[in-house]
Amino acid sequence: MRLLLMSDTHLPKRAKELPARLLAELPLADVVVHAGDWVDTATLDLLEDRARAVLGVYGNNDGPALRARLPEVARAELGGLRFGVVHETGAAQGREHRCAERFPDLDVLVFGHSHIPWDTTTETGLRLLNPGSPTDRRRQPYCTYMTATAADGRLTDVTLHRLPPHTG
Repeated sequence: MRLLLMSDTHLPKRAKELPARLLAELPLADVVVHAGDWVDTATLDLLEDRARAVLGVYGNNDGPALRARLPEVARAELGGLRFGVVHETGAAQGREHRCAERFPDLDVLVFGHSHIPWDTTTETGLRLLNPGSPTDRRRQPYCTYMTATAADGRLTDVTLHRLPPHTG
């Protein structure tokens, strides 16, 4: 099962649209995971129209229309793994311990908020992934997203993709 992971799209404030390279990944993905801060419902509509399946949550910048359609925490079994999605996990220091305590029943937790790519594994074996942002790099050198494969209870091919700078 091929996964496309993104977060913090912030459309149309940080960019006018999702990058073409990211959109080209949609038909290749079995599930698109979005860890919040969509900002507009048009992005959710677009992903729901073009993707086979969307697993998403709302973030701190998402208003009532998105909160009515998305949960704060989402869970799904994908490729034999127990996935969770949440927008915020708190400060980087202590993140592994906090997340392992909060989500003892998960194998993988996808999160956003910081716009900083993250890939670590907690002492309990929980894999923490933040795909960064495809539209707002903040202090990072690149805008980013991730792809991965979930099959037979294993997560493989986790890849952080760097995007070229967007204009406007």
